Amino acid sequence: MARVFVTRQVPGRAIERLQEAGHEPDIWPGELPPGSALSDGLAGAAAALTMVVDRIAPDLLAANPGLRIVANMAVGYDNIDPAAAADLGVWVTNTPGVLAETTADHAFALLMAAARHIALSDRDTRAGGWRTWSPTAFLGNDIHGATLGIVGLGEIGAAMARRATGFGMRLLHTSRTPKPDLERDLGIERVPLDDLLARADFVSLHTPLTPETRGLIGAPELARMKPTAILVNTARGLVVDQDALIAALREGRIGGAALDVTDPEPLPLDNPLYSFPNVVITPHIASASHATRARMAEMAAENIIAVLAGREPLNPVNRPAAPRA
Repeated sequence: MARVFVTRQVPGRAIERLQEAGHEPDIWPGELPPGSALSDGLAGAAAALTMVVDRIAPDLLAANPGLRIVANMAVGYDNIDPAAAADLGVWVTNTPGVLAETTADHAFALLMAAARHIALSDRDTRAGGWRTWSPTAFLGNDIHGATLGIVGLGEIGAAMARRATGFGMRLLHTSRTPKPDLERDLGIERVPLDDLLARADFVSLHTPLTPETRGLIGAPELARMKPTAILVNTARGLVVDQDALIAALREGRIGGAALDVTDPEPLPLDNPLYSFPNVVITPHIASASHATRARMAEMAAENIIAVLAGREPLNPVNRPAAPRA
């Protein structure tokens, strides 16, 4: 029986699957605080089922020689260094292919909420602001017929584009490589980032966090956007230069922002982003449907079961030359 450290309570049958395979899940009972909780939990564990907010540094892996796999319950894995883990003989896995549609649902919901002042008008109504009907109250931007610029036409970006076609939106994208079949099927035009930013009424970010995409949207990029344009980010907080975004919002150089990711997370309550009425913030919940989060947790568990049985995992993001046994 191998001990598996699970850093949060997870939905679905992931825990049952680990138990059925003969392992002993050790679940952190509440919110995982920073500091010693991760190192304490990893001590003596053969596997870890982690969240994208759990920073698994190389020194943690080196300090726990019995650890054979870190199964991240996320598509992204910027909280782990896969190459460093591979050098130490530790598998790293993710959960691809199960959250694109759910994340695109949330991204489009954010776009609509920001465009039509949904959160702002809800807060105002609850506070007693609805005393009469006004033809000028909470005027927003039309979504139908507007131009959506998608930065990163992967699975989630493509799912976002499919939703936009139902609203008759014009579609632009910028990606590292052309995707002619997808571009034809979606009626989406590939353009340079500068062109996309200048033309789009809504800019939606769907890129992984890499050295190339860190700070991809900074002051020069925000300056190219229309003064009425809305930035939607369900990728990673560090894809956007947050200080530059705050400056652009403060100076009225863009129309607003809808953010599911920030830097840091959680975002401190004194952060200026909370002060803007044209900003919608959700707590990194784009994949948070019952079915999707359950599938993610179960996929992470299946990766752990495979490695602990001496097999390769289903969804590796690295490949140790000498896996720990």
